Amino acid sequence: MSALHLPDGSTAEGGFRVAITPESAGWAYSSLRVLELAPGETRRFETGDAETIVLPLAGSCTVTVDEETYELAGREHVFARVSDFVYAPRDARVSVTSERGGRFALPAARCERRLAPAYVLAGDVAVEVRGAGAASRQVNNFAAPDGFGCDRLVAVEVLTPGGNWSSYPPHKHDEARPGEAVLEEIYYFELGSSGGPGRPFGYQRVYDGHEVDVLAEVRQGDVVLVPRGYHGPSMAPPGYPMYYLNVLAGPHPQRTMACCDDPEHHWVRQSWESVERDPRVPMCDAEGPR
Repeated sequence: MSALHLPDGSTAEGGFRVAITPESAGWAYSSLRVLELAPGETRRFETGDAETIVLPLAGSCTVTVDEETYELAGREHVFARVSDFVYAPRDARVSVTSERGGRFALPAARCERRLAPAYVLAGDVAVEVRGAGAASRQVNNFAAPDGFGCDRLVAVEVLTPGGNWSSYPPHKHDEARPGEAVLEEIYYFELGSSGGPGRPFGYQRVYDGHEVDVLAEVRQGDVVLVPRGYHGPSMAPPGYPMYYLNVLAGPHPQRTMACCDDPEHHWVRQSWESVERDPRVPMCDAEGPR
């Protein structure tokens, strides 16, 4: 197992199924926790120096940020629909309660400004289709740079139909230069099934040609860290659709996802101009499956 591939449960701490902090990742900004609640359970925490989003992965919940309370409809699972979410600023007190239980992601980033708490409807999340052919995928830009206005946090969801590749061509963001910014990135995976009995799986590649060389078989709840180097493709085998939550942050003064393709594979983007998009994407929207 690579130190960058963290299997489900291997980072569990303090009641969180996933607990990735800047200290545990060895970087400065990006973090992710995944909270699992039993029916009727409440979890309280403080955001400290990091702005945080409460994003339902499975289930609905009530979120209180300081004195403001929000009801999140959530979703049955990550392929069922786009979810609503709550933004909690740094230095806030948060409680999450789920009447029926559920699983909730808490992507976060250390930041300087304290913004106002906010609730965002699922219908206000921009859904984008990227790529073409077997590289077609859906991106839910809920906290992209041109989406909800965080201070430093960038986060998106990517849904890839079974048999397709995403995060492709491989790209990197580990240098501060025109067209590229330094970003610490987390991939959190959930996998689906088209109905067969097999245990869903997928693959994630990360490499820099020197010290970083990862080809990880990822399962439900796994995490892959990207401190540097090219990442991609994310591969969804036939029959097993793939979901991943990307959490990014870095020292750049503006929120950005600026990246540089691996020059060896950049040509693939031009090939999409003559290829139809996979009709399976988008896989869902705020109303449900497509």
